[in-house]
This record gives sequence, C-alpha cells and structure tokens, in this order.
Amino acid sequence: MSKIEHLTSSPKETQSLAKDFASDLCPSDVLALSGDLGSGKTTFVQGLAEGLGVTANVVSPTFKLVNEFDGSLPLYHLDFYRIESASAAVAIGIEHYVFGDGVTVIEWADRYPEVIPDDAIQIHFEVMSETERRIIVERTE
Repeated sequence: MSKIEHLTSSPKETQSLAKDFASDLCPSDVLALSGDLGSGKTTFVQGLAEGLGVTANVVSPTFKLVNEFDGSLPLYHLDFYRIESASAAVAIGIEHYVFGDGVTVIEWADRYPEVIPDDAIQIHFEVMSETERRIIVERTE
C-alpha cells in the first residue's frame, strides 16, 4: 500500500490538487473519502470534477445521496452521511456505480467500509486550521 500526504492552504489549492489527481483516474476507480464536516471532501470533488471536464455545478449530494455528472469519464458522487445502514447503501445501487464505467467518489465512506471495494483509493481529510488541510491518499498496490 502506498501512502502520500498533501498539505493544502486554501480551498483553491485543494481543488487544484484534485484536478491534477483526476488525470490519473480510470473507469471503475473508486475514491473513498473520509473526514469531519468541513474538512474539504466536497471541495476536493469539485476540483476532481473540473479535472474530468465536468461543467455542471458540483455540490454535496447529502440529501439526494447520488449525483451523476458527464465528463471525460462519468463521475458518480455519492454521500453516505444520511445513509442509515450498509444495507441502505446497497439499496441505492452502489454496485451500479462502483462497478460501472466511470469514477465513483463516496463521501463519508468510512461509515460503511464493508460496501467499499478493497481496491478503493482511500482519501482522508484533516482540518489543520481554518484554511489548511492535510489530505492523505492511500492506494493498494
């Protein structure tokens, strides 16, 4: 497993990191995001979407649960924050997304790790200060 740590000092820097990160993604890649409220998960997804050529406005799918975007690869943005159980995550059709033809990003993925593929890219966000974030990316090799 490889582990890389990034420090960003602004939301714009977090988005830029994610935009660059998008260039290495392939169909069926799954990104499992974890971190406290306000730690930068949705900000990261906004940059990722830009890197994938998504032109739509990207917001957290907390109440909708899933947002789908067209880009150079389809982007599936899921949010487990309001999901009540692992079986509820399965009921929203997670298999359709994680085994699909696009990139799947799951916010609050640590709530139900049992439904996250073993080869998912784990990305953890930590608040260091009002604007600074530590972003730790772990990949299986």
